[in-house]
Amino acid sequence: MAHVLVIGSGMAGLVAALRAARHHQVTIVTKDLLTAGSTSWAQGGIAAAVFPDDSAAKHAHDTLVAGAGLSDPAAVDVLCTEGPARVHDLVSLGVAFDPAPGAVSPSADVNDWARGLEAAHSVARVLHAGGDATGRVIEHALAAAVREGRILAREFARVTGIDVRDGRVAGAVVETLGESGTQVEHLDADAVIIATGGNGRLYRHTTNPPVATGDGVLLAYAAGAALADLEFVQFHPTVLAGGGLVSEAVRGEGATLLDADGRRFMLEVDPRAELAPRDIVARAIARQMRRQDGRPVLLDATMLGAEVLARRFPTIDALVRATGVDWSREPVPVTPAAHYAMGGALTDMDGRTTVPGLFAVGETGSTGVHGANRLASNSLLEALVVGWRAGDLAGNPDLEALPLPGALSTIQDQAFTVDAALTSPVPVELDDTAVDALRDGTTDWSADDIRDRAWQALGLEREGEEIARFARELADARPADVEARSLLPLARLTAAAALARTESRGAHFRTDFPDTDPAQRIRRAVVRPESVGPELLTPSTEGARA
Repeated sequence: MAHVLVIGSGMAGLVAALRAARHHQVTIVTKDLLTAGSTSWAQGGIAAAVFPDDSAAKHAHDTLVAGAGLSDPAAVDVLCTEGPARVHDLVSLGVAFDPAPGAVSPSADVNDWARGLEAAHSVARVLHAGGDATGRVIEHALAAAVREGRILAREFARVTGIDVRDGRVAGAVVETLGESGTQVEHLDADAVIIATGGNGRLYRHTTNPPVATGDGVLLAYAAGAALADLEFVQFHPTVLAGGGLVSEAVRGEGATLLDADGRRFMLEVDPRAELAPRDIVARAIARQMRRQDGRPVLLDATMLGAEVLARRFPTIDALVRATGVDWSREPVPVTPAAHYAMGGALTDMDGRTTVPGLFAVGETGSTGVHGANRLASNSLLEALVVGWRAGDLAGNPDLEALPLPGALSTIQDQAFTVDAALTSPVPVELDDTAVDALRDGTTDWSADDIRDRAWQALGLEREGEEIARFARELADARPADVEARSLLPLARLTAAAALARTESRGAHFRTDFPDTDPAQRIRRAVVRPESVGPELLTPSTEGARA
């Protein structure tokens, strides 16, 4: 029996653990409570083509359109084709989706489920549970199943390194905080599944929980796995000015955005208005805020009424009212904030990275499904589908790693495929040699220092000189606190990716390159220079290390 180590306990990690535990010994290591990950914070729903008037093809089309030309069609097909079956598996694990008006609850019949419409979806296909608490409902159902199974869950423990021996994962180094202090130990493992969530805490303004510091992405990088698409960070358009997410589903129900004078402005930006893709709405809000001297815009949900707001969005309703605003009577001030990372460890739809035995699932991985801009409510579905597949395959000693992509030489605009190519981990404008992002300099930078500068240089609208300035500042930096250990190298890698993409596409917007360049329709990947050993190279990638 193989031993599978799962790092993180969000939806993807718990699903992977449950599937792997059918045949293997499984240990979950998570740095907080089992239910403290980003999944529990997900107010929106899960998108899947489960209704009679919908189809996997329609869902795939919407996903590809939102991805701005960088979604991998094969990965999208897997997501949308397998998604409905996995949603029904959630029901069998105890998840009860919200009923349609007049339907019996709970019910396993899709005809009894409520369906929501969110931005860039052509069909109302978004399922919710607990109103605006879908993530929390799913997370608690999965955590209950984990506790009932033969899975060891180690809470308040942190993985500080992946052990790679003879070119294959052999375990991990774990720090556990106990009454007698910090205990450091090595856990042997035949496979490691990283499921630590995203990296939203890189930014001053974010919807992410405190644990979302990109730890898993850096663990993968340190182990020699390729990373991809780090420049693509989705900013949620509507976060309460005082903090707290207001789900896109509120706009899906009819809420509108107003400027400081009470005028609706999105109709002038995009014909889809408030239901345009998130990157368009978020940038429109940021520009409107600049026009009104930084004041927040207003989200007007008064047309929905107090009863609907309280029933449909109980969590948000309580959150808004705690700020002293009765949003059934007056608009509520909102601003954009960092929300979701499309980039991460380069994987396939089985969660395989380029290191044998190492998997990355959920927001830690980058499958190519989301492309340059995630379609709303596809993240929970991807976590479910990829976590399921990774759990099924983890522990298989014959499973090969994902090959490293080839060197970036010429870029071709291909109609039906999207290639990933290996490129330098630092922009050539700054240095002609590959630099390890984990290298420490001499100047102390705190996590808050990094967040403030990342918000300025790597926010909704980016400019080349500012990104380069930030990258030069980081070159001689060293982490001044524990959180900065992850945020510093993550900021370096993100800045390099943002500087290398000299176009605007999806969530990545360059004011100095405002147009989309068809020649840059490619996913860029990077790998840690010192970690690329011969066992990870193929003849086609020999020249890709610089």
